[in-house]
Amino acid sequence: MTSPNTALIALAVGLVIGIGLSALVAWAYRARARVVEAASSVVPQGTADVLDSMDDAACVVDASGLVLATSHPAARFGIGVGSTLDNPELRQLVRTVRSTGASATETMRITRSGAALDPRLVSARASALGGQLTLLIIRDVTEQERLDQVRRDFVANTSHELKTPVGAVSLLAEAIESAADDPAQVRIFASRISAEAARLGQLTGRIMSLSRLQAADGITDFDTVAIDEVIASSIEGHTVQADSAGVELVRGGDRGAYVRGDAQILIEAVGNLIANAIVYSPKGSRVGVGVKVDAATVEIAVSDQGIGIADADRDRIFERFYRADEARSRRTGGTGLGLSIVKHATQRHGGEVRVWSRPGRGSTFTIVLPRLDVPVPETARKIKKTKRARKADKAADPTRIRNGENA
Repeated sequence: MTSPNTALIALAVGLVIGIGLSALVAWAYRARARVVEAASSVVPQGTADVLDSMDDAACVVDASGLVLATSHPAARFGIGVGSTLDNPELRQLVRTVRSTGASATETMRITRSGAALDPRLVSARASALGGQLTLLIIRDVTEQERLDQVRRDFVANTSHELKTPVGAVSLLAEAIESAADDPAQVRIFASRISAEAARLGQLTGRIMSLSRLQAADGITDFDTVAIDEVIASSIEGHTVQADSAGVELVRGGDRGAYVRGDAQILIEAVGNLIANAIVYSPKGSRVGVGVKVDAATVEIAVSDQGIGIADADRDRIFERFYRADEARSRRTGGTGLGLSIVKHATQRHGGEVRVWSRPGRGSTFTIVLPRLDVPVPETARKIKKTKRARKADKAADPTRIRNGENA
């Protein structure tokens, strides 16, 4: 073998050995880095910035359960940097992820900081973040659960409420057919059918009104509304009901208030409050409708001297089909939708509904709406414009007064 060939072979062997040694050193460095990373409890760079931008509660915990970094909403659940996870279910979820290395999600109820009586339904997801760290994300789904429940209750209750008058009409029709030879009975059954049909019509109408109020595009045309007209129309529409129940309707408070909204919807909302007040008031009592105006709001209060509302019912009276006194509502033909319509109508006008009640002393429902400045009537504008024009004319030609012309 010649010297050049030997040199080439030696060079190739050296090159192979060098590449192998370099690869071995690189592998050793990477293995060492992985070991260091697995044993490190330092939060990776950029993680804190990601947590700051999150709307859900989230935190990074180490192997001992110590919280190293959090998002701002995590404070609502009492999770802060330097603390440990208090909830045993969250700690177990973190341990499961650390032992398996795979992400895991669980739904559980946990309490918020300082609110032990208000457990929240959350969806908690834990993921491994290195060998020693775990990322925990807590999403509050309590409101979603409540909305789902309300939706299910609405469908079930609506089906039940519609089934009652429809079934009554069907039975009464059969009774009329059976009593065809008895004109007196036919008239009685026919009047009952008429009453059930009216109840069915009222129920479907209120369901449609409520659906319209809850629709995203249910109300589009708002105009200037005079509260005096709303109160007058609402009282006038329930005068007969009040007379039949022996209840006196009294109107008081400020006048000349205006809001921006839909007059018919506001009349229906105030009318529902008046109707409820009459139903739950004893004979010989009063139902007062008052208006209070301040710089920013208009308050419409409807007060009665009726049976009042128990504390247990006060938080639920605005739910669809909920009745504080089931027997009385059935007897008077109530639908259980009136207060729900009041709440949604007020919210669509940018306001709120307040309730004061004491059992045996009565109730006061107050609709609070944003106040609108008093509009200047067109006639007043014309009068002001005419006066300004005359003043301008007199200033331009003062001889008109001397010549005997009327200003």
